[in-house]
Amino acid sequence: MRPPDTPNASGTPDTPDRPGDALAPVLRDVRAVVFDTDGVITDSAKVHAAAWKVAFDGFLRAHPPEDPDQRRPFDAREDYLRHVDGKSRLDGAAAFLAARGIDASDETVRSVAEDKERLFTRRLREDGVDAYPGTVRLVKALRAAGVPRAAASASRHAGELLSRAGVLDLFDALVDGGESARLGLAGKPEPDLFLEAARRLGVPADRAAVVEDALAGVEAGRRGGFALVVGVDRAAGADTGARLLRHGADLVVHDLGELCAGGAPT
Repeated sequence: MRPPDTPNASGTPDTPDRPGDALAPVLRDVRAVVFDTDGVITDSAKVHAAAWKVAFDGFLRAHPPEDPDQRRPFDAREDYLRHVDGKSRLDGAAAFLAARGIDASDETVRSVAEDKERLFTRRLREDGVDAYPGTVRLVKALRAAGVPRAAASASRHAGELLSRAGVLDLFDALVDGGESARLGLAGKPEPDLFLEAARRLGVPADRAAVVEDALAGVEAGRRGGFALVVGVDRAAGADTGARLLRHGADLVVHDLGELCAGGAPT
């Protein structure tokens, strides 16, 4: 993709007459945008899901629940979306184990979460991650329009993910899992993480937007009183978009390029 100010085939720049014209109408009154990281900015949600699957399946084999039906393997789509997506490692591990009828101790939850952390870190260092082109296009359009942008994530790896994907410098602020722990912020679906990101941008929540792909994340955006909550449905499943709307999204897109002028909801 060419930068927005490079000439096109006719020799004229692609830059719009006004910076805001590069954005869909639904974003033109928004004064700041907070982006979740995994699955929204970077293609890393699938790496998280794969690491969780190895960790949970190994635990279920070693400690099978009494109910045979609860021994089925972790589903990297349904179980991931329902129980761990958008949450901290400890909250995600606890939620899934509880869903399988396992009364896990804090030590057990930590052990499973640490196993997942090792698996994810190894995969990240070996393969890295990419940023979604549609997201990069939108973030650059927001920057050109002078709209502040923050990245937020429950993951302590968020800064490394963004740096490896080459997009860290596109954001004015970052609130990651390390900062969240330091500040004692509650995890999603509580809105603390997003509210802190908006605060760092100097914009009240009711003038800002949140962009999320997780059910817990869109619910957090709604609870936080954000002016606009955008759900991103990468799975494009039969009901994933509907679930995002039920949990608090104002609108759902499959790719954030849809929020740039030319193919965006109004």
